[in-house]
Amino acid sequence: MAGKEAQKIASDDVFEPGKYEVTTITVKTSYASKPPTELFIVAPVTEGTYPVLLFCHGFMLPNTCYKDLLKHIASHGYIVVAPKFYGCIPISIPEAVQKAAQVTEWLSTGLPSVLPEKVNPDIDNLALSGHSRGGKTAFALALGKTDQKSHKTKTSVRDNPTPPKFKAIIGVDPVAGGSVLIRPPPEILKYIPRSFDMSIPVAVIGTGYGNQPLNMLCPPFAPNGVNHSEFFNESKPPVSYFLTKDYGHCDMLDDKLDDWIANMARQMCKSGKGSKELMRKGVGGIVVAFLKFYLGGDEKDFDAIVGDPSIAPITLDPVIYVKE
Repeated sequence: MAGKEAQKIASDDVFEPGKYEVTTITVKTSYASKPPTELFIVAPVTEGTYPVLLFCHGFMLPNTCYKDLLKHIASHGYIVVAPKFYGCIPISIPEAVQKAAQVTEWLSTGLPSVLPEKVNPDIDNLALSGHSRGGKTAFALALGKTDQKSHKTKTSVRDNPTPPKFKAIIGVDPVAGGSVLIRPPPEILKYIPRSFDMSIPVAVIGTGYGNQPLNMLCPPFAPNGVNHSEFFNESKPPVSYFLTKDYGHCDMLDDKLDDWIANMARQMCKSGKGSKELMRKGVGGIVVAFLKFYLGGDEKDFDAIVGDPSIAPITLDPVIYVKE
């Protein structure tokens, strides 16, 4: 069989819904498990033990507006936990990082109690991801930019003194600020190649239109100097870089958004003309292939995409993969 044909067969399935039926769960802070913030969880309903992905949403974007993307990932055998960081009043990135740290500590004791019967989380196989400002939140958390004293909770101190470790991180069009000169704390970018002080595998997924303004009145949502390319430049190997050429910063959101702020953000953001469903499949497939490799030890789908990006349902630039 020709090499390209073999690659296509090896990885087509990650871009389509997986074999697992999934359910969505909203966990409020009033629940018995006492999560530190409201959670949106997508999980398989089939009995089994599954790796966990903590997903951080973008600025003022509801965690539920990624429902289709997170369902795609979960259908391949993952439990996705998306904390809610913003309500009517936005909080700072340091506060969001602390919330994410609290959720990380909650996972071991709290997550099993809210999942379907006989569905168990594999907390030892934990990955981290985030979109836009949530991408910065995720990287800041992985880099340890938290106030350890302030984010401890009674439950975590008593029952889970050592929070679980992340084994991989994925930035989905991450953004560190409005420009190089406007970067709210924590300032994680140093503009020094391979300077991020973390040793876990990294994937960065960027958008081709994220650094372009919609018009003269709307600034780009992912401007050069603080966007995906700099996150890639500062990540240590193993690191992979995927650029979705023909799509914009909000094109991985659900087609139907009930939240007016999310709808306004999408209207103010330059968007690609292609199918948003294909964009979600493309991003979801990359995430699944990366997780299968670095959480499950199965590299064939990841290698297939790196070797031939044309097998994706969207146009990708040649993938950059730095092993060491």
